[in-house]
Amino acid sequence: MKIYSFSGESGTGKSYQAMNLCKKFNIEAIIDDGLFIYKNEVVAGTSAKRAKTVIGAVKTALFVYPEWREKVTDKIKEINPKSIIILGTSDRMIDIIIERLELHPPDERMYIADFTTESERNTAKKQRKQQGEHVIPAPTFQLKRDFAGYFLNPLKLLRSFSMMEASSIQERTVVRPTFSYAGQYVISERVLRDIIRCTAGEYSKYLIVNASYDNANTSNLEIVVEITARYCDEMMDVIKNFQEKVKDMIENMTAFQITSLDVEIKDIKFYVKHTDN
Repeated sequence: MKIYSFSGESGTGKSYQAMNLCKKFNIEAIIDDGLFIYKNEVVAGTSAKRAKTVIGAVKTALFVYPEWREKVTDKIKEINPKSIIILGTSDRMIDIIIERLELHPPDERMYIADFTTESERNTAKKQRKQQGEHVIPAPTFQLKRDFAGYFLNPLKLLRSFSMMEASSIQERTVVRPTFSYAGQYVISERVLRDIIRCTAGEYSKYLIVNASYDNANTSNLEIVVEITARYCDEMMDVIKNFQEKVKDMIENMTAFQITSLDVEIKDIKFYVKHTDN
């Protein structure tokens, strides 16, 4: 396995440039802010951007927590990529990550200043400072599963036309960390309804969702789901299972904590089996 290190000051565009380096040097995997990304897919790790504090983010990025570190280490051994690039703010930080992930010293060290101009780095810093945004080198569809609720959106990054053709626009994923305090997070009622109805599709033989309501408070979300249920011996067990599944799906897909989720049975349908005389 060939190991590249890629270091530079925080907010100077390392994650964006890492994608270009992977293409240029045919690098298969990336270690960035606690994530192990292999061939454009997040396969292990927990992003530092999910931490609630700056200290927590640093610890996550350095793989301080054993349970996350072990999962990433095991996944690297399992996949055994031919090459991997490790991002950090300094050579020292990268060396710590390498040691904790049980990897050998870098075969080649690279620096952000070797691939960008001072003006480009200052622009990246300004965006990070003013908007609290960070680019994660993975496709948007992948990150939506892990970062929903964290102000996630595709960012079209286009350098000047003199440096890059318009056809070279690439999609990156932007995540605004919770610790940036760059505004409040909200979730559309339509999103909640869609999650609930999609989940209900798995229980279509037993229930139909009539309506759903929430208190629109993302810090302690309270949800009520009204259903019509089909009477059967296992009806209450099915509804309880549905209730737990909806809670898990919303929390996993939005990263918001649910304080309560009540399922109200507004109607029960009885099905009578007809027999021929």
